[in-house]
Amino acid sequence: MSHTIESEEHKALRTAVAALGQKYGREYLARVAREGGHPDELWADAAQLGYLGVNLPEEYGGGGGGIAELSIVLEELGAAGCPLLMMVVSPAICGTVISRFGTEEQKRAWLPGLADGSRTMAFGITEPDAGSNSHRITTTARRDGDDWILSGRKVFISGVDIADATLIVGRTEDARTGRLKPCLFIVPREAPGFGRSVIDMELQAAEKQFELVLDEVRLPSSALVGDEDAGLLQLFAGLNPERIMTAAFAIGMGRYALAKAVDYAKTRQVWKAPIGAHQAVSHPLATAHIELELARLMMQKAAALYDAGDDMGAGEAANMAKYAAGEACVRAVDQAVHTLGGNGLTREYGLASLITAARVSRIAPVSREMILNFVSHQTLGLPKSY
Repeated sequence: MSHTIESEEHKALRTAVAALGQKYGREYLARVAREGGHPDELWADAAQLGYLGVNLPEEYGGGGGGIAELSIVLEELGAAGCPLLMMVVSPAICGTVISRFGTEEQKRAWLPGLADGSRTMAFGITEPDAGSNSHRITTTARRDGDDWILSGRKVFISGVDIADATLIVGRTEDARTGRLKPCLFIVPREAPGFGRSVIDMELQAAEKQFELVLDEVRLPSSALVGDEDAGLLQLFAGLNPERIMTAAFAIGMGRYALAKAVDYAKTRQVWKAPIGAHQAVSHPLATAHIELELARLMMQKAAALYDAGDDMGAGEAANMAKYAAGEACVRAVDQAVHTLGGNGLTREYGLASLITAARVSRIAPVSREMILNFVSHQTLGLPKSY
């Protein structure tokens, strides 16, 4: 079965998730964000229907699928106007890392809750001074008897206020070489010394962004996920799904905006015919559709490679998918707003706020320039510039 042709099961999943999305829609998510709440009802419904944990192992209450299925869920919710950002973080990054590298105790403690929506976990990698350079991470973990002591700062971490814990990327010192190497720790929300403050964003979203301070946070040895010597492998096991899911988020948003514009172009009449009859209106919308479809094809390839266990192949494809989806999303939203003219900037039509939201897919979780760096030297073999 070719991965470029979607299976009947995947088509059925799309249809089912789209129906759930239609039940809620963009107005629901916008209202929740305005009121400072969280999309708890949608999260609970998605969990109950088995969509949140579709990628997690069946033995821990998940659906036994992969990132391919999870990305379909997020894309279709996005296309309905109500994407769940915490899906990128909780089941995709944290769920993947724990199911691949966690101890039996960690899996039993976290995976059933991540799957049924009763527990969520945030993910903390970005730092104020490191940006995209994960080699400059300064959050350090040092041994103290059987415990670990974590110190450092993180920034732009989503959903920490609602997550039961945050999976923090720190660095331990190698006793032999003295070099710092990455490792991952589960830090409970109420851990002493674990402080958070909200970052005031222009972005209108239910999920808030936080700056975190870890001030000598003491954790038991059981907080370490996986082998402290395999930190990089574990980290990339979480980052590839993150990129694939960001692509799904962007494609869904682009599809939502495009559908609104197409509807408008079919019915809006200024002269004798609907504006969609004019090529200056129809061609850019057709181009946006093509770009979104192409991005989705690369996302499907990345998910297929990842689910097949090809981490290297998935890394390249996931980066390309995220790049393509970010570009396609920004252009689709821009064209949609332009198609509606002045109406595209009104609250009634709900497209203007997507201009800000669409930029996120170009910036996070890694900038398009860093992806071009990756493709330049990893794929094309060009010399590194840094």
